[in-house]
Amino acid sequence: MDDSHRPYGDRPTPPTTKQKAAVQRAVKTLLDVLAPERTTTRAPRQPVPIEQHRTPNGCVLQAPTSALSVSWFPEGPDIESIGELQVVLWRGVASRRGAAPRPEGAVVVRELNIRPVEVPPDAFNWRTDDGATYDTEGLAAYCLALLKEQMLADDPTGTAQATTPRRRD
Repeated sequence: MDDSHRPYGDRPTPPTTKQKAAVQRAVKTLLDVLAPERTTTRAPRQPVPIEQHRTPNGCVLQAPTSALSVSWFPEGPDIESIGELQVVLWRGVASRRGAAPRPEGAVVVRELNIRPVEVPPDAFNWRTDDGATYDTEGLAAYCLALLKEQMLADDPTGTAQATTPRRRD
């Protein structure tokens, strides 16, 4: 966006290093709540109703019939932006980065763009496009509630959890 038409005093100031670091901490906390990083182990993993997969800039929560992906995009094209979270709710099995695409594919049910909002001192909350604001733990709970709601809509009886074989990574 060209800001040359704005008077000098009206131009937004870029985020400081301190603000960027605070946002990165908030993003890391959110991802740690949703999909903690796994430790390497030789023992086989126990089956779970929601598989948690961490990516370098987000995570994927995969249930038998639906999924939720959270991706962090730092610093947008406009100078006042620190970054944006994209939360996507899927029906079906989402393909992860590097995996072969599935023929049945997953379908986007809902997409949310969420931006950090500074809460002094040195902390950030999250605001959705519709104006709802969450702290980091509240946003994690909201994301999990969205996924559980979709799981129930896709499989009201819960039979898919019992019949879906566990994939090995």
